[in-house]
Amino acid sequence: QVQLVESGGGLVQAGGSLRLSCAASGRTFSSYAMGWFRQAPGKEREFVAAISWNGINTYYTDSVKGRFTCSRDNVKNTVYLQMNSLKPEDTADYYCAARIGSQGSVYSYQYKYWGQGTQVTVSC
Repeated sequence: QVQLVESGGGLVQAGGSLRLSCAASGRTFSSYAMGWFRQAPGKEREFVAAISWNGINTYYTDSVKGRFTCSRDNVKNTVYLQMNSLKPEDTADYYCAARIGSQGSVYSYQYKYWGQGTQVTVSC
C-alpha cells in the first residue's frame, strides 16, 4: 500500500510559479507510475501530468504543456510538479496519484492510490 501526501500549494499571482511535491510512503515507490490531476470548483477532476516509474516518460495535458514539468526522485520517494507561468484557470485542488505499472495514464480510474490534495489559487 502507498500513502501519498501533497504539499506546496498556495496563492500566487498570474505569471508566477509553484512547485508541488508528493511524498510517498513505502519501499516500492519505483514500482508505480505517478500522475497529477486537478479539480476546479464545480468541475470534474482532470488529468494534468504523468510520469513513468523511472522518470523517463512524461505526459501532459495540452493546456499545461511548456509550462508544467513533472519529475520524480525515487530515492526520496517523491514526485514533483513544477508549475510556471501560472494562469487563473490553473486554480484548482491538485492531487497526486499512484498507478501500478511502468507508465502513466490520463485516466483517473487507472490509479489506485490518491493523496488528499493541495490547493492552488492563481490570482489575476
